[in-house]
Amino acid sequence: VGEFQSHSVHEKKNAPSAEVAPCACALNSAVTIPAILVQVIPGRDNAGIEALCWVGQRLFSAGLRGEITEYDLENLQPKCSVDAYGGPIWTISCNSMGTLLAVGCEDGTVKIFEILEDRIQFQRSFDRQKCRIISLSWHPSGKLLAAGVMDMIRIFDVETGHSIHRMHVERLVGASKSREVVVWNNLKSEQIKHRVSYGLIDGTSEGTVVQFQFLSRTVNQQDKDWVRTRTFKNHTHDVRALVHTEISVVSGGMDTQVVVRPLLDKVEKNTQESALRKIVFPHRSLVCCAKKLGLLLFQFSDHLELWRLGESEGQGRPGESLLVKRKPEKLIHLKRKGEDHIRCSALSPCGEWLAYSTVSSVRLYMLQIDNNNIRITKVSKLPKILNSAQQLCFSSDSTKLFATCSQSSVIVVSLSQSECKYVHTLNPQPGEHPVHLLHASDDGNWLVTANTGFEIHVYNLQKLKLHCTVPVYSSCPTALAINPTTRNLITAHADQQIFEFSLVQKEYTDWSRKLQKQGLHPLWLQRDTPITHVTFNPKNSAHILLHDVFMFCIVDKSLPLPEARSQLSNQMTLRSLPESERMRHSHAFKICKTFQYLLSLTLLDDQSLVVVERPLTDIQSQLPAPVRQKKFAT
Repeated sequence: VGEFQSHSVHEKKNAPSAEVAPCACALNSAVTIPAILVQVIPGRDNAGIEALCWVGQRLFSAGLRGEITEYDLENLQPKCSVDAYGGPIWTISCNSMGTLLAVGCEDGTVKIFEILEDRIQFQRSFDRQKCRIISLSWHPSGKLLAAGVMDMIRIFDVETGHSIHRMHVERLVGASKSREVVVWNNLKSEQIKHRVSYGLIDGTSEGTVVQFQFLSRTVNQQDKDWVRTRTFKNHTHDVRALVHTEISVVSGGMDTQVVVRPLLDKVEKNTQESALRKIVFPHRSLVCCAKKLGLLLFQFSDHLELWRLGESEGQGRPGESLLVKRKPEKLIHLKRKGEDHIRCSALSPCGEWLAYSTVSSVRLYMLQIDNNNIRITKVSKLPKILNSAQQLCFSSDSTKLFATCSQSSVIVVSLSQSECKYVHTLNPQPGEHPVHLLHASDDGNWLVTANTGFEIHVYNLQKLKLHCTVPVYSSCPTALAINPTTRNLITAHADQQIFEFSLVQKEYTDWSRKLQKQGLHPLWLQRDTPITHVTFNPKNSAHILLHDVFMFCIVDKSLPLPEARSQLSNQMTLRSLPESERMRHSHAFKICKTFQYLLSLTLLDDQSLVVVERPLTDIQSQLPAPVRQKKFAT
């Protein structure tokens, strides 16, 4: 690919994984395509989330700790928690008016909480049942509440809290035996016989999603029934969450994937909107690299690992495996303090500083690595203003630490052997959008932030003030970086568009305007995984390196852009052509798909490329076996 060849291969048996297991799914708006992960609210040990519920713009969760938690969506942390005093909570649901919140508990009780402006308040408990409540559904009037247990549905009068109807689920709808689906008329205790425009969906322990529609079983028959119309094999393990939108079914499973499957009767066929989308996490970097020392920092939920890259003997041709002269070495295993999961982490370019943050604290460490002698020292005195961070980043000379907090502001801290001192807070125009991307330029002059309001701010680090704001684009930025040679900012967005913005001229470059005028290749735009990292080749300023989960790409600005009808991934084709014809068929996008499920890609000073991959099959092999596996002829 371009000038890069296989120089050295460092295999790592115990590579870290992204510990993401979707166990609850809730949407407060229609699913956009492509869907990207913008922010993460960190969890806690032994506090698995079983259900999520939106109440307007407020988000609530419930789980195995038996608590109902409301989240601060600006600071991305729990706002308040209330114990339901019923054991683990398996389901949570809000009435249509947004005034009451119902939870189903392990002890068989349904508990009602009143939703106030700044908190929730316990109101009453319904009649206790003999087994756990696993599902809840409000009647549109808000006067009745249906509660599902293992083999029964009970209808409660919300005003009295008493059960007024009991319905045994005797008839199975469809072929799924894991979760039975029956729809009832809540007022008359009989099955509903009215038209439902979107149907029902059911998730099974086999990883299958089943759709039911209210149809006539035979032609010209007036009576209708719930009929299984589609079966989707979306996951390898138990389906833990389902959401039915107007045009698609969204499912989340134990296999760590979220699948968006459009309903073909609701969208136009053979279009981008009708394509199946698999959202593979993470969409953010969990790996940091100190180029000068060849160190890699891996972030887990409860600890950090620092590794030193190995070495190989000599050089080889592309595709060859080289003999390993020195294996990769694990230097530090650093456990975090407390129960809060690690939110973000950073390793300084020189490899002498390490920092991480949880929702409650920031910790900074000084590293001294001399061959096999390793010393790590915790910096005890940090500025009081540095109490938590959503993003962390070191300057290129490792003398400053940047930390983002609420309302798009950035805290600047100076570092030295003797002290850690607060310097300044960079504040753009007042805003309420948290920063999700943070980048310091290699020349030490610029700092760039991007927030969830699609705003990109560029700061001058010499003057410690805002330099400019990039024109707001209609799609969320997913990756950005500054070319240290040209001082141009490259941004990649969720809709797969790429822009180049000159920090000197404060406008888009000619190459960027040409790219937007001609348009990107259709196959590039149809990708459903966002670009997660941008970097550059210091020996060739025309080279831009991008990567997502499934590929990395070198964009050579000196070559023509690919035409819509040309072959996008044409590396194999070019190799088969004579040398004289290669340039005539070459274009700017050089794509490599050798590595799958990329977590990180870094170009070292010696022009070797460090790639960290985590195969999804490796993650799935560590998951528990599905609850139920279908056997042949059963």
